[in-house]
Amino acid sequence: MSNKQIAILNNLLNEIEHNVPNKEMSNSKVSKVNVGWQLDHSLKVINGVCTILLKTKHEKYKRDFNFWRLILFPFGYIPRGKAKAPKIVQPDGHISVEDLHSQLEIARKHLDKISPLPKKSYFIHHIFGTLSKRQTLRFLEIHTKHHLKIVNDILKK
Repeated sequence: MSNKQIAILNNLLNEIEHNVPNKEMSNSKVSKVNVGWQLDHSLKVINGVCTILLKTKHEKYKRDFNFWRLILFPFGYIPRGKAKAPKIVQPDGHISVEDLHSQLEIARKHLDKISPLPKKSYFIHHIFGTLSKRQTLRFLEIHTKHHLKIVNDILKK
């Protein structure tokens, strides 16, 4: 299962890369921020979550119940405008093409590194609770698709 999820995330990284030339595009009817912000934020989340996943002690993993995860993960849906991104994953200042490509390269390396991790590697999300490796990869997929949908809506004429 993990390899399939990693492949999905790699495809989403390809979609992010495809949208880098559109980084300055915006549409205030869709989002207060531009395409570059959406891409940068997605990459910061992937890289930040993977960094934490690589550092966790899988033997300390403790499964928990989470209402929001139970409701939203099966649908693969995050409602727009309902949550605020933590400061650490919010882009600040100018977003350069070089920085986006650098983050993409790091994200691809992270995915290679997390693939062999134990199933009980985990990440604690501020809304979805303690996520196992499989759930973490699902979260990254849902989150990245959420922001790519916004990008696609911004780019629609």
